[in-house]
Amino acid sequence: MTIEKLVSNYESDMVETRRYLHQHPELSFQEEKTYQFILDRLKSYDGIEIKERVGENDDNDGKGIFASFGSGRPHIAFRADFDALPIQDKKDVPYKSTVDGVMHACGHDAHTTTLLTLVDAVSKFKDKLNGKVSFIFQYGEEEPPGGAEAMIKDRILDDVDFVYGQHYWSQFDTHEIHSTSGALIASPDKFRITIQGRGGHAAYPQRNIDAILIASELIVNLQSVVSRQISLIDRAVVTFGHIKAGDTFNVMPDRVVLEGTVRTFDHDVREEIVKIFEREIEAATKKRGAEADFFYHRGFPPVINHEREVGIVEEAAKSLGLNYTDTKPLMIGEDFSFYIQDTPGAFFLTGSGNESKNSTYAHHHEMFDLDEDAMLSALKMFMKIIELENIITWDE
Repeated sequence: MTIEKLVSNYESDMVETRRYLHQHPELSFQEEKTYQFILDRLKSYDGIEIKERVGENDDNDGKGIFASFGSGRPHIAFRADFDALPIQDKKDVPYKSTVDGVMHACGHDAHTTTLLTLVDAVSKFKDKLNGKVSFIFQYGEEEPPGGAEAMIKDRILDDVDFVYGQHYWSQFDTHEIHSTSGALIASPDKFRITIQGRGGHAAYPQRNIDAILIASELIVNLQSVVSRQISLIDRAVVTFGHIKAGDTFNVMPDRVVLEGTVRTFDHDVREEIVKIFEREIEAATKKRGAEADFFYHRGFPPVINHEREVGIVEEAAKSLGLNYTDTKPLMIGEDFSFYIQDTPGAFFLTGSGNESKNSTYAHHHEMFDLDEDAMLSALKMFMKIIELENIITWDE
């Protein structure tokens, strides 16, 4: 039976599972019911090996699951995440989130559904496996430090040869496949600058140390780091997203807090930006007699795809008749990066945007939804990748 025929048999079940998960979202590191839902589904299969509570350590109780069929080499693994976001679901649909202030606004419900369906498909061919297929169900992707690094430290990748993952993407048309060799997704860092001046009456600024003026200078200077001190060719972004200062119009505040993000694809570029920030902050505050505290949090590493595995993704898409694009890198963040730091692998984006189905809202938007037809494409891709890696022949 062909991959297309096998996948068509799963369509209604996938929609049902995805909508159930969409109605019952849980925040990062709080995914107890979702964890149990996945575990119960996995335990219904004969011959499956399951490692529970993957990623448990002193900082979290571990809600990852690693499941496998088969043995030996080659050993391929696929990853899906299952946490949701602290966003109010404002869609008018029957499967709207039932949890106030929490929703699947990024497609992780569909990621999990796709991987669960792949488990079922592989289970039916487990006696014909030429190697091993593993399934990584990951918690906590949306909130640093994420779940991926802790799961890897639990040694799930010790004998894995290749790792693949995908993300539904509402800004690409449904069924399109996007990826590229090398840098695909940026490192999403966060910074906070606290400027301590001396407040006072706004009518007498000369008696004060103007923290707002210093903050303004810093915003202008740091916003121009990229293009004036870091080349545009190095592909970096500096964005200020939050400013907190004062409570009223006629009082100069003691303190201003600036927060924002830096996005980079290269370790050296990232570290150079940090050094520039330190120099600019010191110069701007020292000359006016203020003090500053600078906090910089290095987020997930960038997703750097391996060339061979991206070739497999491209071949899979084209053989399935899906439109493949060698895409431009994205400035978002994704902790799948940890899986392919030391293990060959690739990450790709599956288009899920369809205006007729209101599924083109940006990720993390309160109206975010998914064209569920996209799940068929992602499932086909995973199945074709397994075949191209010579582990299963689906049409036997």
